[in-house]
Amino acid sequence: MYKTRFTMLFLIVALLLGACAPAATPEPAATEAAVSSSEEAASSSSETTSPEPAPEVSGQLVIYSGRSEALIQPVIEAFKAQYPNVEVLLKAGSNSELANALIEEQGNPQADIFITTELFTIQSLSQQGIFQSYLPNGADALPAEFVGPDNTWVGLTRRARVIMYNKDLVPEAELPTSIFDLTDPKWKGQIGAAGSTNGSMQAQVAALRQLIGEQATEDWLNGLLANEVTFFGGHTDVRKAVGAGEFKLGLVNHYYYHLQVAEGSNVGIIYPDQGEGQFGLISNATSAAIIIGAPNLAPAQAFMDFLVSVEGQKLFAEGNYEYPLLPGVALHPDVAPLDGFRLAEVDVAQAATEVDATFNLMEMVGLP
Repeated sequence: MYKTRFTMLFLIVALLLGACAPAATPEPAATEAAVSSSEEAASSSSETTSPEPAPEVSGQLVIYSGRSEALIQPVIEAFKAQYPNVEVLLKAGSNSELANALIEEQGNPQADIFITTELFTIQSLSQQGIFQSYLPNGADALPAEFVGPDNTWVGLTRRARVIMYNKDLVPEAELPTSIFDLTDPKWKGQIGAAGSTNGSMQAQVAALRQLIGEQATEDWLNGLLANEVTFFGGHTDVRKAVGAGEFKLGLVNHYYYHLQVAEGSNVGIIYPDQGEGQFGLISNATSAAIIIGAPNLAPAQAFMDFLVSVEGQKLFAEGNYEYPLLPGVALHPDVAPLDGFRLAEVDVAQAATEVDATFNLMEMVGLP
């Protein structure tokens, strides 16, 4: 049973930023220079031989996170190492669950920070007056499309939609090259994917409606259903099932492949739809914002500063295999730079106006 339109509004992943070329991966020296510059700035603000400490930040910090706890907790721990007097309370859940909580709590805010796995939720909440204006230190270096109107949110990391496969089960010569290959009967019953309540899957549907039209998107969804794709609530189950050999293929965000490799599985990755005449790779982004009336404003601002700092961005890149948005932060060496791929071109504003049509389509075909 689908949730109400109001609830589902906040589930769709609508940053499908194929039209935006990512920054090229810098040499390590660029990162070192950024760190050095930060250290020099801190040093220059000091007087005499005994540097003054930064203003002490203490108290609680309440974070609502649409990102899973496992993926955001290392960042929180690194922040706490810098600010030991801040007690961080994390509430992790789905984007829609947390977005609705923020709306219900608008008259009496309980959270300080909202972190989401995509931008449509945060844009929608911003339009409803949920977030306050704050441009984190260093965020002026982010690409302009990753900073919200009036500085009400900032993007954190970028991710790509890919196909992962079990190398023990799929010969290289038989690998699919397009998401449309997933409807080929030869893969019947051998594919895992996240279902209709997952933001990234919803984004895939929204993107396809723009790229190939309503009817072709409906045909693709029906093809997945006819091929007996197994739909999970999230991508962790998909990657683990492919890694264990329960499925040959999985439709996931790129970093889930790397996480599965790190667990020792013999899996591979396909960046789909790169051929002549194909529309390219679909990508989206995580984001964060401070709630209006946040009970703990100073810790919230410090945390936002940390998220877009060199150290914070390196944690996302090195620990989670994501694409950092701050220029000068290197990718994990195992992650392929996005500038090596053809990227899909999707109109974000248009996707935002077609929420009902996207969910009507998923409901009509019966996507689990």
